[in-house]
Amino acid sequence: MPQKTDIKKIPILMYHSISCIANPKFKQFAVSPTMFDEQMAYLSEHHYTPLTVTQLIQARTQRSGSLPERPVVITFDDGFADFLTHALPILQKYHFPATLYIATAFINGTSRWLQREGEGDRTMLSWEQVAEVNANAIECGAHTHTHPQLDTLPVFRAREEIETSKKILEDHLGQEVLSFAYPHGYFSQRVQNMVQAAGFRSACAVKYALSSVNDDPFALARLLAVDEMDGEAFAGLLAGDGARPATPAYALYANARKFGWRLVRQRSVRRAERLAGQRQEDLVP
Repeated sequence: MPQKTDIKKIPILMYHSISCIANPKFKQFAVSPTMFDEQMAYLSEHHYTPLTVTQLIQARTQRSGSLPERPVVITFDDGFADFLTHALPILQKYHFPATLYIATAFINGTSRWLQREGEGDRTMLSWEQVAEVNANAIECGAHTHTHPQLDTLPVFRAREEIETSKKILEDHLGQEVLSFAYPHGYFSQRVQNMVQAAGFRSACAVKYALSSVNDDPFALARLLAVDEMDGEAFAGLLAGDGARPATPAYALYANARKFGWRLVRQRSVRRAERLAGQRQEDLVP
């Protein structure tokens, strides 16, 4: 009787801001440059081979031996300016590629979608900086246009968010954009189908789990790397131990997978949109 072979597990790490400064509600998404350097050093010292998301997808579609012995994927969401000033120099120090997911409406501006977390003034990359990043072994992927919860939107708005971000990035970079990441990690089968129909070849979710060669390419699992992870904790994360952190982010994600909670979020989003529309009408002379 043939023996079962182990399914290869692949850590896809998720970062947001590489900075020492963060408000309490955003702190879990900020990793200091010093800690980020230590985490990248660990990958280098333990002979991990970083890939971009698209390189991972390409390797999965080839013969089984095409993946390196210890693959890892390093991703960043949103497109904060500190990616260029703090993350990129450290990635270059170790000769690591990475994938950066960009919310296109906020380039040349600030992180206005984070106003409720007290982080609405966090500086985003400029288009000139995006081009510089793209020229330095960094894959630029799409993260919607305005960073909404896609699974709460009407079909036409979700499709617009997905397609607009792809077109804007491709127009600025002059190349095809193949990878996508769901804002907040929220998605549904309908949203997955729209991402695939838009011409993307992969999409990253969250899931707080190791990925594998059997993952749906439009629902890739990722692991949240946080600032408190020393060498031992980071090693555990890469192995899948403690992949579900006791953080507000994980609690939100777990609740979001429940249909009832999605309906609550949909009502909340629609209420906010109505209020925004009323405020806009008040401004019209």
